[in-house]
Amino acid sequence: MLLQINQLSKTYPNGVKALDDVTITIEKGMFGLLGPNGAGKSSLMRTIATMQDPDMGDIHFDEINVLKDKLALRKTLGYLPQEFGVYPRTSAEKLLDYLAQLKGVSSKKDRNILIDFVLEITNLESARKKNVSSYSGGMKQRFGIAQMLLNNPKLIIVDEPTAGLDPAERQRFLNILREISTESIVIFSTHIVGDISELCTDMAILNKGRILKHLHPETAINEINSNIFTIDINANDLQVYEQKYKVLSSTYNRDNSIKVRVHSKEKPANSFLVAQPNLEDYYFNCLQNSSN
Repeated sequence: MLLQINQLSKTYPNGVKALDDVTITIEKGMFGLLGPNGAGKSSLMRTIATMQDPDMGDIHFDEINVLKDKLALRKTLGYLPQEFGVYPRTSAEKLLDYLAQLKGVSSKKDRNILIDFVLEITNLESARKKNVSSYSGGMKQRFGIAQMLLNNPKLIIVDEPTAGLDPAERQRFLNILREISTESIVIFSTHIVGDISELCTDMAILNKGRILKHLHPETAINEINSNIFTIDINANDLQVYEQKYKVLSSTYNRDNSIKVRVHSKEKPANSFLVAQPNLEDYYFNCLQNSSN
């Protein structure tokens, strides 16, 4: 099972180059697409999901030429966009039945089995008769997950999926994705590094429409091993340290001092301590390198 993206580019009418020669191969499992807001993640997700056409490039999912046979891809696709629209004054089970028909599930019996399954797995069984328009933000997000799973998809795309979920809902959703990814390709697009480090066995960092890095999260962390240092400083000195060192991140301590994390090939000064690297360190270092 392979998703192959080759030389994909997209420039919008306003001149913004959202995708710039994106080439990458994604295998079965959980794949994390990490990047800041505006990096081009949603543009890439929409293009793979056949919601928009690129200016150039091609996409293949196994034997499917995605851009030439969009319907074939949609039959095996589960897509949860960043904003999932819903129909007002329609119950969850009726809307899911309608969506299942659109996805090619012709048998009423099969649709009922699928609907029961997705409502149970998303913890919406007790709200199946309620209009989706009355759902809370978190429930609407879970409904989006339910519709995504209706056709037993082999390619699943989720764009910023944990937004609006409380901690329990978030963990439940991540567990669902973990289970699904054993038999499917799941592309998980986010700017939250913690989601990637918890879930993904493969990842890429995207910024300004370009793939900066494609590697395993463990490999990324190993690349900066022994290169991360920390020091607690006065808040007023932060700008000085940012000018003098490669500061990756800074957080306030309880005493209002600031702990900074610095990337350096060697110990910057005796007052610094060696720190255990994490994926966030690698991500910020990668973004800084791409801006230089």
